[in-house]
This record gives sequence, C-alpha cells and structure tokens, in this order.
Amino acid sequence: MTEAVGACFEDIEAAMVDAQIQFNKRLTSLHRKHKAMANGYTTHLRGDGLIVVKPRMRARRNPPVRGLVYLALGFFVFKGFMFASLGDITYNERVAKMGNGTSVEQAGAWVMQADPLTQFLAGYIEPLTK
Repeated sequence: MTEAVGACFEDIEAAMVDAQIQFNKRLTSLHRKHKAMANGYTTHLRGDGLIVVKPRMRARRNPPVRGLVYLALGFFVFKGFMFASLGDITYNERVAKMGNGTSVEQAGAWVMQADPLTQFLAGYIEPLTK
C-alpha cells in the first residue's frame, strides 16, 4: 500500500517539475519579448483581423566582422586560384598590363598583385588545378 502511495507522489512530483520547466521557458520567452519591445514596436493587422505586434529592428552599430573576414578570405582564395591556374609569369604580365590602364584598372592591378598569402595559397591549389 505504501509503495502505491509513493509511486503516486513520484508521478505528481514529476508532473510538477515538468510544469515548472514549462513555466520557466514561458517566463524566459516573455522576458526576451519584453526586452525586444522596449526598443519600439510596430503593429500590423492581418487578413483575419488579428493585430500582430512585432519589435522594431534596430540598425546594427557594429559591422558584421565574421562576414567581412569570410569575404577577404574568399578573395584571397580566388587570387590564389587565379595565380595557380595562370602561372607566375602570365599572372604578373596580366597584372602589369592592368597597371597601365585607367585609374580603375590601376586600382584593380594594385589589389590583384601577387602577395605572399596569394602565393602560399596558390602552392596548395596548384595540384588541384592540374
């Protein structure tokens, strides 16, 4: 008899713990929404007549550093691929030819010149291009 009563209390205790976990999740969600709404919000009327409130998006103050790093890395990999596929002499000739052009072409030649990182990456890419 006492075992049945103990099992019943364990079930009730487990249900109460589950309810407390769900309550804490809802409370955390409400705090997050409240913090987002503190910066302003907009309201929209949906087609079914329900008014939906959404937080106003703030402009980012910091540039997306990770994206800029990936962009720079991709650019150097591109340069390395071009250097490896064209070869040292041909690549440098084409960059020199660009350097004799307009100011935009001269800027492109300065950016595309073979630097140590490009040559290093080309050493790894060259076996893949042959």
